[in-house]
Amino acid sequence: MNGTAGRAGEQLVVDERLRRWRLVLGGESAEGTGCALTGQDAAMTVRSPPCTGRGARRRAGGGSVRRGSAGPRPSVARWLGDIRTYFPSSVVQVMQRDAIDRLGLSALLLEPEMLEAVEADVHLVGTLLSLNKAMPETTKETARAVVRKVVEDLEKRLATRTRSTLTGALDRSARMSRPRHHDIDWNRTIAVNLKNYLPEYRTIVPERLIGYGRASQSVKKEIILCIDQSGSMAASVVYASVFGAVLGSMRSLKTRLVVFDTNVVDLTEQLDDPVDVLFGTQLGGGTDINRALAYCQSQITRPADTVVVLISDLYEGGIRDEMLKRVAAMKASGVQFVTLLALSDEGTPAYDREHAAALAALDAPAFACTPDLFPEVMAAAIERRPLPIPDSGAGNRT
Repeated sequence: MNGTAGRAGEQLVVDERLRRWRLVLGGESAEGTGCALTGQDAAMTVRSPPCTGRGARRRAGGGSVRRGSAGPRPSVARWLGDIRTYFPSSVVQVMQRDAIDRLGLSALLLEPEMLEAVEADVHLVGTLLSLNKAMPETTKETARAVVRKVVEDLEKRLATRTRSTLTGALDRSARMSRPRHHDIDWNRTIAVNLKNYLPEYRTIVPERLIGYGRASQSVKKEIILCIDQSGSMAASVVYASVFGAVLGSMRSLKTRLVVFDTNVVDLTEQLDDPVDVLFGTQLGGGTDINRALAYCQSQITRPADTVVVLISDLYEGGIRDEMLKRVAAMKASGVQFVTLLALSDEGTPAYDREHAAALAALDAPAFACTPDLFPEVMAAAIERRPLPIPDSGAGNRT
């Protein structure tokens, strides 16, 4: 009996392995495995999306897939819908990204029905922005709706913590010499009065009180976000635009948002709507950091109260020595200068190590930053304390 049960158990294991291989291999026949799929298994067979782009042209004997023709579009839309039914959002996003990159689905994203079928995320927004100029009018409204959904989700996740963190930093940076009792910064007060320690009473005489500044409606700090809009920076552009809108909504901050490739565009007037900011960018093209910093430098009126955040992988196409001189000049004038190699969750980015080392020599270390860390980085810059460079970014300091 035990032998029979054992053989039955082994057969179940073999059958399950065959089922899994069958799901991976896809297709409609059971050839090669001897295992037929039924029900939900048949519906969720893991396979590549219907061939399009280069593959479709090859199958058609070298001809192109004509715009507006039936072609593979309905089956692609169905595939995009199917994977959202059977897989979690994080898996769907990976599968979509792979299909867009490997199978040339970018052109199909110009069709409204395709956009309605996809799972929206930061990477999809980057792809749509790169296709912006090629996008027909019939698709633009759908594309804006997709981008707005992603932006609103990001704002919900990031805005509250960003505002609370920076509000505290702004208040702490405006110290008062005669604070009210509930405004006293006890840590700093004790530190500056240690010389007044009385051993016999085991206490410190607080000869000088230091307090937090009380909130006011006046502008306390000026922030300039200078964003590289080359194609490799797509995710950073999306996050920076959202943060720009959040910072722009804070009355005690004056925020300017500048994007650049070989040209420089000031999008500050669109800061109240990050979707407008994103559609004002043009992903791709070259990079001229020096020209962008020259523009930012010309906009600085209160150096000691200004934080400049350069978000770039530092692959400079402009004049390197002038770029470094501008950074040195801004720091010498009192500007807090922060260089982020990326503002995203994608891990350590590719970047120009020589330029990163040159900036580190100017006491302007470059490092990658996640969206969750960004409020802390800005708070540290506002308070003029050491930046919270992550351990994983330590290699980016030199």
